[in-house]
Amino acid sequence: MATDFSPRHAIVTASDSGIGAATAVALAEAGLDVGITWHSDEEGAQGTADEVRARGGRAVVARFDATDFDAAGRVIDGLADELGGVDVFVNNAGGGSGGPFLDMDLDAWRQDIALNLDGAFIGLQVAARRMVAAGRGGRLIAISSVHEHQPRVGSGAYVAAKHGLGGLIKTMALELGRYGITANSVAPGEIATPINDMDASDAESTHRGGIPLGRPGTPDEIAAVVAFLASPAAAYVSGASWVVDGGMLQMGPQAGSHLESDAWRDAGK
Repeated sequence: MATDFSPRHAIVTASDSGIGAATAVALAEAGLDVGITWHSDEEGAQGTADEVRARGGRAVVARFDATDFDAAGRVIDGLADELGGVDVFVNNAGGGSGGPFLDMDLDAWRQDIALNLDGAFIGLQVAARRMVAAGRGGRLIAISSVHEHQPRVGSGAYVAAKHGLGGLIKTMALELGRYGITANSVAPGEIATPINDMDASDAESTHRGGIPLGRPGTPDEIAAVVAFLASPAAAYVSGASWVVDGGMLQMGPQAGSHLESDAWRDAGK
């Protein structure tokens, strides 16, 4: 099953801009048809669909709200039906409101967990069940964050959710391997996307002294790793978290020992 895997259909959530859009385009360049979802930017999603079609792929578009638990699974199923199946599922929907732990209320906590973990569970499970039923193997990929591995002041719920997502992916890898399905996460660092008030073109001109490569990453650099994990070449890669951060996570002791003030303690306020 591993050697025969030949993906044809992919679904990428939150593919209206940024990492999701770049991933949809990269998968189209690899020859896949792509299901594209949006939450608030339908125009962006249609733009991604145009990019997919320009590369010879078929694109279908649907609105998707990861926190609407009753509808989320039906949206993924509907996209898979329209595509003719799902061989690759990329859970990219996520985000966080932030705030200090002492000030966070339960509703804010639940919103971040719902978006980043509960919604991911629903989409990944629907896709996995379809892959098992089809019997052709598959690729399940979650876009997590460097905060799957290291915390951030003022982002307790987001960090908890991303840690949970990383654990879920590892467990899925154990349980789904018998079906020829791999499960991996990709953990971006700072990426030049609209959510960070940047365009991809800003990456090269933005200096980051705390990142060994000296700059933010681009959505294409994340998409390239996802495209590899979605390919037949990644048949023996499962249960891994691929950190794509320009070396930032390696800076812990180096950066910590050189901080000259306590300003970081209030960064989340």
